[in-house]
Amino acid sequence: MKIAYIINSLECGGAQLPIPDIVSVLKARGGDVTVFALARKDGLAIPLVEAAGIPVRVREGTTRDHIAAYRWLRDEMEAFQPDLIWTSLSRATLLGQLVALRHKTPTVHWQHCGRLKKANAFLLRLCRPYTTLWVADSQSVITFAAKELGLSDNFVAWPIFRADPNAPLATPWQNGEVVRVGSLGRLNPVKAYDILCEAVALLKDHPDLPPFRLQIAGDGPLHAALLARIADKNLPIDLPGYTSKPMDFLKTLHLYVQSSHWEGMCVAGHEAMTCALPVVATPAGELPSSILDGETGRIVPFDNAPALAAALADLIGRPADLAAMGERSRERVLERFGPEAFTRNGNAVLDRIPGF
Repeated sequence: MKIAYIINSLECGGAQLPIPDIVSVLKARGGDVTVFALARKDGLAIPLVEAAGIPVRVREGTTRDHIAAYRWLRDEMEAFQPDLIWTSLSRATLLGQLVALRHKTPTVHWQHCGRLKKANAFLLRLCRPYTTLWVADSQSVITFAAKELGLSDNFVAWPIFRADPNAPLATPWQNGEVVRVGSLGRLNPVKAYDILCEAVALLKDHPDLPPFRLQIAGDGPLHAALLARIADKNLPIDLPGYTSKPMDFLKTLHLYVQSSHWEGMCVAGHEAMTCALPVVATPAGELPSSILDGETGRIVPFDNAPALAAALADLIGRPADLAAMGERSRERVLERFGPEAFTRNGNAVLDRIPGF
């Protein structure tokens, strides 16, 4: 089966980085997959996809030139002649569905996020009668989209994260060390790094805490603003930039934090658990189902810097306990999202698609 995997862009993000794992399941079932990106953006996912031997076509355009993007995609599909169009993220889904209707091609659409703009939600609902199958990237997105988009019979979950049992383990904290706290993510508003900075500001002079330092690995439009905030308040925070090897970054930490306003699967948070890190997170996406509060990490309310600070203080204040919490965290995520579960869920999706 010839599959066009259409996505908004190939920036570094939670919908892009799992593409090689997803495509490996499609290939094992006879899928011949090419990725089509409507825009490049930072393009940081391109080397990862190409290294997996997946052909990539990237349009040189913006995120708002929808007519030009539609024309490009129409022409690409005319040349490619796919048997199935599989889309990821709202813009790709909406334009992909239009092209699929033109060519009478079956469609499968990923739904990733636990929040939608009202206009996108309205337009996606219009796609329902024409879609072969909708796939949620986590069980939490199933719950959200069933309500928001009215999806039921042709909607199934394939958790987008494949936990690697061979992932490196974080080194346990040793007496006298600085407690290393970290986060992975695009530096944009959805990650609520401004709230995280506020929380750190509440802790930086805490008399009962051991020395600690936070690293936020990522890049994005808020880089300059975050740097200014960090300098203004003299916060113990570093911004080392984008990392192409997230596991190498995670294994240097003792504790992970995810302060997001919303998520879908939240790949980064689950990667941290795979590296045997306890995770402090908001109840965004799949994380509250994965984290056992008090056992493998802590769940804190959205947009609440004092609550986030209190949870971080609790764990930073007893660093000798972090490794044991991290071991339980790793066991939890491998049980839920290990390779066997990933392949089993993927094949259950493909069994729903005629021709596979």
